[in-house]
Amino acid sequence: MKLADLRENYRRGQLDHGDLAADPQRQFAIWFATAAQGGRWRRIAIAAYKLWQAILGRPPVDVNAMVLATVSSQGEPSARNVLLKGMDERGFIFFTNYDSRKGRELAENPRAALTFYWMDLERQVCVAGTVTKLPVAESEAYFRSRPRESQLGAWASNQSQIVPDRAALEAKWQSVAAQFPGSVPLPPNWGGYVLRPERMEFWQGRPGRLHDRFQYARQADGTWRLERLSP
Repeated sequence: MKLADLRENYRRGQLDHGDLAADPQRQFAIWFATAAQGGRWRRIAIAAYKLWQAILGRPPVDVNAMVLATVSSQGEPSARNVLLKGMDERGFIFFTNYDSRKGRELAENPRAALTFYWMDLERQVCVAGTVTKLPVAESEAYFRSRPRESQLGAWASNQSQIVPDRAALEAKWQSVAAQFPGSVPLPPNWGGYVLRPERMEFWQGRPGRLHDRFQYARQADGTWRLERLSP
């Protein structure tokens, strides 16, 4: 089959202006809860999907996975999947190595975009805004909640840097494990970010490519303007 012949006619939902909450983060929380749990038939579908993935030897899909797009000071874009680890009145929270490519680009240009895609619901959410680092105390609290193996990995990996081979990476991990036989401290170059949304878009797939698409734009007074966009 040709790639050009791969297509899906979306039929699993619709979205109207009256369906949306006044605050986009509240609307995101509603959609996220649906994606994470859902009703009986959706749970059955997810169970069947996970079983099929297991048969194929594939790991389960992370419902909190999001594409994070950043741009360097030279205007070069890059994108990767990261995990959403929190959301509050400040915005969307994730954690990473500050010396990684995304960390360096956020230091140069503290603006970014997020994309969530929940295939089984035929829904997408796009978020854009400014990014700031979390306070060290918050990063440390989250770091303490991570499994020991992940804590050691944060020390062992010079994220985005060239490594000669897998053996060198594993040797570094073993060295760090010996260095910290007890509790593992927070690395000085590792922690959290929060993206404060300035624009949020909610997309619901519809038949014939006439999708429902709504955009929230933050106004100067902090309120949100909600408008339907052409698909």
